[in-house]
Amino acid sequence: MAVPGFTLDVFIFLLHISSVASYPNGKVTGSCHGMVPEHGHSPQSNPVHNIAVSQNTFRPGDQITVTLSGPPFKGFLLEARNAEDLSGPPIGPFTLNDSQVSQLLTCEDIQGSAVSHTSSSKKTEIKVYWNAPSGAPNHVQFLVTVVEKYKIYWVKIPGPIISQPNALPFTTPEAIIVPLSTLHPVSHLTKSFSASDCGNKKFCIRSPLNCDPEKESACVFLSFTRDDQSVMVEMSGPSKGYLSFAFSHDRWMGDDDAYLCIREDQTVRIQPAHLTGRSHPIMDSRGTLEDMAWRLADGIMQCSFRRNITLPGVKNRFGLNTSYYIFLADGAANDGRVYKHSQQPLITYEKHNVTDYPKNIGGSHSLFLLKVHGALMFVAWMTTVSIGVLIARFLKPVWSKTFFLGKAVWFQVHRVLMLTTSALTCIAFILPFIYRGGWSWRAGYHPYLGCVVMALAVLQPLLAAFRPPLHDPRRQMFNWTHWSMGTAARIIAVAAMFLGMDLPGLNLPAPWKTYAMIGFVAWHVGTEIVLEIHAYRLSRKEEILDDVRIQILQSFTAAEAEGHAFKKAVLVIYVCGNVTFLIIFLSAINHL
Repeated sequence: MAVPGFTLDVFIFLLHISSVASYPNGKVTGSCHGMVPEHGHSPQSNPVHNIAVSQNTFRPGDQITVTLSGPPFKGFLLEARNAEDLSGPPIGPFTLNDSQVSQLLTCEDIQGSAVSHTSSSKKTEIKVYWNAPSGAPNHVQFLVTVVEKYKIYWVKIPGPIISQPNALPFTTPEAIIVPLSTLHPVSHLTKSFSASDCGNKKFCIRSPLNCDPEKESACVFLSFTRDDQSVMVEMSGPSKGYLSFAFSHDRWMGDDDAYLCIREDQTVRIQPAHLTGRSHPIMDSRGTLEDMAWRLADGIMQCSFRRNITLPGVKNRFGLNTSYYIFLADGAANDGRVYKHSQQPLITYEKHNVTDYPKNIGGSHSLFLLKVHGALMFVAWMTTVSIGVLIARFLKPVWSKTFFLGKAVWFQVHRVLMLTTSALTCIAFILPFIYRGGWSWRAGYHPYLGCVVMALAVLQPLLAAFRPPLHDPRRQMFNWTHWSMGTAARIIAVAAMFLGMDLPGLNLPAPWKTYAMIGFVAWHVGTEIVLEIHAYRLSRKEEILDDVRIQILQSFTAAEAEGHAFKKAVLVIYVCGNVTFLIIFLSAINHL
């Protein structure tokens, strides 16, 4: 199984979020203007950190030491601005004192005009230098945003104001009080959602298909109920972290309208967000949501809200009168931070308009190409190659005197099975590349092992095409080379299948998948051991008969017939068991 990785990994909720603008590495240029972390929480009041400067006056060209200090913090964003227009662009540049803990940012096309952290490690003091530029305003004030932890941060903590020597005394501008937006109240749901109106009044997405959250705790449920110009959304599923869904124009994460229900202690925060790529969701204002409610019971999270079908002028919110792919995902959350989803998101098979006719639909945790990739690899490296190897290794005497198209039957069967293995491997190998559009760097060792298996699957039939004649001196070398390459390919293929079963694109249910694969390996190895023991005992019996020279011809014939019957019986039993394992895996892939 070669290259998925995806990721699709698509609707990925998603990387560890900490520090300003949710970036632990401090690359927060997107927050330069407002200096507000995109954490979806309200900032703290009464700051406990402060800024100190080395002098209160400056001339263009001076270098001012600026020190941020206070209780341990993880992230920060420091800027200098015109004290008479704090909403204006930053003024710089800065120079670093320690590049291990701080870094320069280019904000609003001004290089080095802001300073931020380099990691989320705790710090108590940061020292930098501000270089007064020519054309600096008469009065400059330093501002800093400090993040102590994800939900605890302070925005635009005011620092000292420094002035040019001949400037008039600074007068604080009249404060403009902007009231905080009033969030719609959030209430508790009194009972579980029901699927009774799915396809009638509700547009429902369910996994497993046709499950009912009112009766089945494992049911993942998302419904949309249109009411004039708004839509009521209900989402339910087993989760101790978060549940989420998103509207997408395609099957890839990026430029999507997302909604999360995030558990915070014993409450649930309902949060709209948007996705800009394969990274964390960026939290948006909750002002577009109404009638928010939630419920936690027996490990099940449920939340609901209402939003208008169209939201003219609201950035990042899609109109719901258009068709989209719909993603459903869940994952871990801690201290209000969301992490990458625990498995590949459920994605609808096609685009749907949730405000159109009510429907009852399902989706898949794996795309069709990846399902086919996995299925073909299982058929090739569990069944066709295994049966072909047993026939060549142990069944050769059984059909050595029976011919088909001028060759022994055992050889023809072996050749067909091995060529089938190579063909299936080649087809399966290219499917992830078609899906990903190239190489996947997120699939671990699986794609590398897949490439080795692919190379060996191509080399084996090419090597066999140049097989020396039976009595040629090079025949022994060919036999050992052919056996070694084939054995290596089978071992590496099994390792690749073990790894591939855990990839997001084909994440088969645990833990049975591991037990089933171990069972298959034991079944095959056990069969080979039985046939090896039988072959050894048969050879010993023939040696004894040859030594006593009693009824040699009749005894050999009887022993040979007995051995052939036993091998045929073992082959039939093995094929039945092998096909059973194959059906188990193919069935699991089909139900993803």
